[in-house]
Amino acid sequence: MLRAEFQYELPDELIARHPVARRSDSRLLHLDGRTGAISDRQFGNLPTLLRAGDLMVFNDTRVVPARLHGHKESGGRVEILLERVLDGARALVQMRASKSPAPGSAIHLDGGGTVRVEGRADDFWVLEFEEEPGAVFDRLGEMPLPPYLRRPAEDFDRERYQTVYAREPGAVAAPTAGLHFDRELLGACTRAGIASASVTLHVGAGTFQPVRVDDLARHQMHAERVVVPAGTCAAVAACRARGGRVVAVGTTAVRALESAAVGGALAPFTGDTRLFIRPGFQFRVVDALVTNFHLPESTLLMLVCAFAGRAQVLEAYRHAVAARYRYFSYGDAMFVEPDPAALGPR
Repeated sequence: MLRAEFQYELPDELIARHPVARRSDSRLLHLDGRTGAISDRQFGNLPTLLRAGDLMVFNDTRVVPARLHGHKESGGRVEILLERVLDGARALVQMRASKSPAPGSAIHLDGGGTVRVEGRADDFWVLEFEEEPGAVFDRLGEMPLPPYLRRPAEDFDRERYQTVYAREPGAVAAPTAGLHFDRELLGACTRAGIASASVTLHVGAGTFQPVRVDDLARHQMHAERVVVPAGTCAAVAACRARGGRVVAVGTTAVRALESAAVGGALAPFTGDTRLFIRPGFQFRVVDALVTNFHLPESTLLMLVCAFAGRAQVLEAYRHAVAARYRYFSYGDAMFVEPDPAALGPR
């Protein structure tokens, strides 16, 4: 398939640059992948689309304040975006500067401290810090808002660009489908007989990088750290036994679960994943999906198209534009039921 097959037109004013006042007040588009039927709802109505016995799987990663600012010894400004902490005092990062810093050179951080440039690592850089890198980002970093928001992070982003159930620090972008859940809605789901479980996928800075090749067979995903615990595998098995559906909250939860099932059956998994889900993929674990609206030609949009059919998903996106839904990280959401042809053996 070609990258251009996942293009759509989006007016700039539909990009949500700030969240709604209350998390669950977002809108919710329901897409039935069996028929292509579309309906407009509110996110607070989600429990009415679920069934007693279903299992919602959440990504419990926590966003770290992953953006630093500083300057080179020459005075040139540098922006640093954490990808992941490596061993000891080293970290893998993206850097933006008018001229790339030389290996061995120093970068002086705003707020104090110095890091040394070790060298390139594909699209990233390796930096050596004076102390454990996580402590530096916690002290000096700002929340890493996506570039398409085109605004600096504000104080409220520390809370709103984070799910209410975030637990494991390590992400540099939020699993945005989860931003719509507040404590009241989670309680309503529990009272409706809907179970829950967690996986961890630490969203990396590479998630902001566009697909650069036309032929999708040539695209390689960036590596992201995943943990699918034994308890979640047991919860999925119990859900299957009672006839419930596994409902992934976000494309990151999908990739975590399906990465843990690439050998056939779902099994506990800890490691990196580069799984690229695009049309033709056979889903072994996920039965329904809660997701936000994604950028044109993005791997996230390709995943949703793989789940519910490219033509039907793009038609739903056209409907959402006409109905003035809000797009991307702070925007509205979809509840997507699959095209049966996308479901593999269970």
